[in-house]
Amino acid sequence: MPSPALSWPVALLYASLRIIGRCPLRLVHTLGAAFGWLSWLRHGRTRRIAERNLSVVLTQESAESRQRLARASLVETGKALAEVAAIWGQRPMDALAQVREVRGRELFDAALAAGRGLIVAAPHLGCWELLNYWLAAQTPLAILYRAPRHAALEPLLLRARGALPVEQVRAEGAGVRTLYKRLAAGGVVGILPDQQPRQGEGTQAPFFGVPAPTTVLLPRLAERTGASVLFSFVERLPRGAGYRVHFLPAPAGIAGADIEAACAALNRGVEDCVRLAFTQYQWTYKRWPNSFVPPGPRAEG
Repeated sequence: MPSPALSWPVALLYASLRIIGRCPLRLVHTLGAAFGWLSWLRHGRTRRIAERNLSVVLTQESAESRQRLARASLVETGKALAEVAAIWGQRPMDALAQVREVRGRELFDAALAAGRGLIVAAPHLGCWELLNYWLAAQTPLAILYRAPRHAALEPLLLRARGALPVEQVRAEGAGVRTLYKRLAAGGVVGILPDQQPRQGEGTQAPFFGVPAPTTVLLPRLAERTGASVLFSFVERLPRGAGYRVHFLPAPAGIAGADIEAACAALNRGVEDCVRLAFTQYQWTYKRWPNSFVPPGPRAEG
């Protein structure tokens, strides 16, 4: 399949990614951490969302502890942004060479051998773009994505993620049908389990003890196809040392007919992953959209 055409501004952006991709990982993470610190010092909306999310989740922690974790989360978010640019800008095999360990590999191999289809639930945790590469290097893969708000960026997204053979399907009717067919044929699909569902397309389920809008797609796919479900993420190792891939079993009930119970199991699976690399979760994502985020200080002048 030919690469999608890029407009010249997006082509220039892609060329910039190629330059970043040549930098050592430690430098990439250092630059990303500096960006995260600046975001913290600005006291902008990103920081306020992270602080609000952690105040909802960590009710037993002191204010000082929550603030420390929020600050660390913004630093990790900066690293995540920088490493996505680097991974998209380098050859997939060069990116995969930075994987130092795979924990739970036996779960992945067993699920493939079972031949019932496999759903890989990959939360917004660590380096999820590298997980796409790792999975695609092991087996034919389809991933579900939501089109970016700026349509001009979609060809860049498709080109970057398509550096290895990956079937990228939009999160819409035809794309969902493609996933069903893949799983029915014993294939592998990747889904973000903590993506904010569209209005009327999800349900409320506990996430760290607090009801949050939760997608029903993954549990329904699992129930109707009988596919195996595993949770997975790529942990960022300290000081640019590389990455560790994790596979975790899905909690019981994730494929049950009771959709509320299944979605609660789905969120427990995300929690299991997050607890292994807490500050690398995207706490800057407004998982509780109705929670109050106070405005920042008014600019002078």
